[in-house]
Amino acid sequence: MHVLTRYRFGFHDSEFCISPRMKVAVIFHRFGPYHCARLGAASRRFTVFGIEIAAETRECHWSPIRGSMGYSRLTLFSSGDSRTFPGSRVSERVGKALANCSPDAVAIPGWSDTAAIAALRWCAKTGTPAILMSESTAIDKRRTRWLEWIKRRIVGLCQAALVGGQRHVDYLVSLGMPRERIFTGYDVVDNAYFVRRAEEVRSQKKELRSQYGLPKNYFLASARFIAKKNLPMLVRAYAGYRKLAHDRPWDLVLLGDGPLRQTLNAQLSALNLHPYVRLPGFKQYDELPVYYALANAFVHASTTEQWGLVVNEAIASGLPVVVSNRCGCIPELVRDNGFAFDPANEQELALRLFKLASLSDLERARLGEASRKIAVNFGLERFGGGLEEAVVLALSCRRKAGPIDRLVINALARV
Repeated sequence: MHVLTRYRFGFHDSEFCISPRMKVAVIFHRFGPYHCARLGAASRRFTVFGIEIAAETRECHWSPIRGSMGYSRLTLFSSGDSRTFPGSRVSERVGKALANCSPDAVAIPGWSDTAAIAALRWCAKTGTPAILMSESTAIDKRRTRWLEWIKRRIVGLCQAALVGGQRHVDYLVSLGMPRERIFTGYDVVDNAYFVRRAEEVRSQKKELRSQYGLPKNYFLASARFIAKKNLPMLVRAYAGYRKLAHDRPWDLVLLGDGPLRQTLNAQLSALNLHPYVRLPGFKQYDELPVYYALANAFVHASTTEQWGLVVNEAIASGLPVVVSNRCGCIPELVRDNGFAFDPANEQELALRLFKLASLSDLERARLGEASRKIAVNFGLERFGGGLEEAVVLALSCRRKAGPIDRLVINALARV
């Protein structure tokens, strides 16, 4: 049942309401399980038009998700990776899609994609409020002054923002977005799904452990096999952990696939780790809970990571975590439930793995329970609520793009 929600802002003289009839277009490059779950949560608050730019991408290998739960859905390109298409073609389809659904506000995924720029251009042209969805932080990569100037112009065209956490808030503030216009809740997963499936898996762990060929004790990692995920360093640190752990060391399971798979296999051979490190490949959403539920702990070693949704999945599954301090989720998701580490320091990671594996079952259970408590605050309703607040604020403070802003956005749209 939809409820009329009323907001009062201290810097306005009147109240502003959002109703179930309010139409919000939410754009994602490709719909995966996370995106569909978030859109479903938002649709319980207002009318949602989910716009998927492409049904395929080179990076993501999710099985296609058919249908939708409570929201309208439109896919602009049913085949091929739209990032390889001419910008004019992408811009045309984005503009037509937005014109057809005629939204009251548009939630736009970032600033670096052709489709995002096209959507922002449409908003500036039509006077439709734009909500920036961002998970960029100041430490993602080396920043250059001229690119930051362009970003400031793009951010200035958005009336509000929805981000993951504090690091993302701080970065947007540095780009000129007023702090009171930034809301959190962007980076969430379907906690209920992972909680329920973890319980089901653990109720039949003996059978499933045998079926999936998983060891009794293991660290789990889940990532694309690409450079920034830092997997070769993780393997070296794991080798160091095994030297520290003389008594029945845990195994390591690396979920995922990608261009570095052959490199990792060669590394495992050189370090004689093949008997202890398993590479089951990329797993679809319905199989992920098996690997989480049967693991002892989760480790994520990225050298740079805007957020790290796999950490959300791990804590919802009740796992202690060991996470790189370069991940955007660190302030929110890693507190009393595990350890952070420097992803350039393999000795530190080896010691963190050793310390976690040396804890008693009771101590690890306490860490797992702490993970579950943290996860509660990062469920789907946080996305719906954060987006709703951003939309309300955006509708209450419309502004026209200035001539320099229009010049910048038009130039970017032609790139």
